[in-house]
Amino acid sequence: MTERYTNPDAIARRPSHAGRGIGRAIVEGFGRRAALVGVADVNPEDVAATVAAIEAAGGRAVPLQFDVADYPATEAALSEAAAALGGPFDTVINNAGISPKHDGAAHRVWEMDPAEWNRVVAVNLTGSFNTVRALSPAMCAAGRGWIVNLSSVAGKTYSPIVACHYAASKAGLIGLTKHLAAELGPFGIRVNAIAPGRIETPMGRLGAAEEVADLAFYLTSAEASFVTGQTVDVAGGLYMT
Repeated sequence: MTERYTNPDAIARRPSHAGRGIGRAIVEGFGRRAALVGVADVNPEDVAATVAAIEAAGGRAVPLQFDVADYPATEAALSEAAAALGGPFDTVINNAGISPKHDGAAHRVWEMDPAEWNRVVAVNLTGSFNTVRALSPAMCAAGRGWIVNLSSVAGKTYSPIVACHYAASKAGLIGLTKHLAAELGPFGIRVNAIAPGRIETPMGRLGAAEEVADLAFYLTSAEASFVTGQTVDVAGGLYMT
């Protein structure tokens, strides 16, 4: 699929949240496609492992370790990474997400600690706002950009394996995606979302992380130049409307 990306600069300087699972599959794939990649995660060991894998395959990556729920930390880290990579980011893959379990099960609403609700929304939804807030001024000035938010089918329909905070945050990402697509579209920026079903990651199969990554590559390619404001399921027909 490398022929999609005839201009390496067009896919340069791409950040993701990316130490493992879907995020790692995405950034490793972009690295193979000659992108300069910013690899962001709250866990420094996961970041280091992903950066090492990208560089071993001949790519170039910059490690970023910060909490996406913290706007000042997000802005500072992305600014430093852009300087290290030689220019502003043109793409962001918002993949950071958490789904707390208690003895393997999600808490029901009456069992949930309000602090847990706040943390999940802060990472899963506010984290995406923080990243776009930090990167969009330069993207608008450049007149181009690609944003992909990782939502979930749990943001569209009831899923018994997650709690209400996760479902609400992923539904919020769908609304954020539509709004940003309209707001940023006049600046040449396309915004889409992906809604995976159950994926084989440390949090769960059934789909493969690479299948989600393939869609992210498409949504940020020239072939998808007329696709924006959409949420595309990668769920094996789990949820169909």
